[in-house]
Amino acid sequence: MTDQSEPGRSAGASAAGQLFQIRGRFLTAVALRPEDVALDDAFLAALDAQLTKTQHFFAGAPMVLDLAKAPGMDSSALPRLIEALSARELHVFGFQGATEAQSVTCRGLGLTPTNAGREAPLKGTPARTVAKRLGLENRVVTRPVRSGQLEVAERGDLTVIGSVASGAELAAAGSIHVYGALRGRAMAGVEGDETARIFCQSLDAELLAIAGLYRTSDAIEPDLRGRAVQVFLEQDTLRMESFA
Repeated sequence: MTDQSEPGRSAGASAAGQLFQIRGRFLTAVALRPEDVALDDAFLAALDAQLTKTQHFFAGAPMVLDLAKAPGMDSSALPRLIEALSARELHVFGFQGATEAQSVTCRGLGLTPTNAGREAPLKGTPARTVAKRLGLENRVVTRPVRSGQLEVAERGDLTVIGSVASGAELAAAGSIHVYGALRGRAMAGVEGDETARIFCQSLDAELLAIAGLYRTSDAIEPDLRGRAVQVFLEQDTLRMESFA
């Protein structure tokens, strides 16, 4: 029998090397930050009311449990909270801001400690200075983005030459430009850049977000649908304006 593997490498090692790949992935998650209150029926009712208002945003979303504002929350209540979130199709995979006792409970439930993200730029630190320090890397996608796809520009603007289908996601540290219809989700300024904007030629998005402030499909004005629109922040409010 002739050994046809590469010199210096066994056939078994060659095959094993192609069984899988390890790659980085950009994950868009939401954080639930409960106050120091009892996790009773009133809390769950308020949660259900919020989920009803923003169902497109939270549907099937991966979630981090942020306990920074609930240091007095009894650790014994955490399993019930996570079970309640799971029943609402919110998938808790991590935690942050927990006390030592809460951390022990969360780890025991299989949750992973996560680093807290910055929700907005530090005061006195211009967004352009931050971008220059990180190294601006704009990205251009020269084809339509299909449902289920995620396109990311981690250090700059994201431009899509084509339409974005329902169920697709765009995320960028800078602004997002869509030369076509925007039907999926678009999240600009994901690292906290409040000067980021979203531009599209035809608006029918499921969700629009800039620096953590978002608006879902049911909150988009009917007269803006199907029109060329820009989305931006003004005094901590997400605004949308037609420019054609």
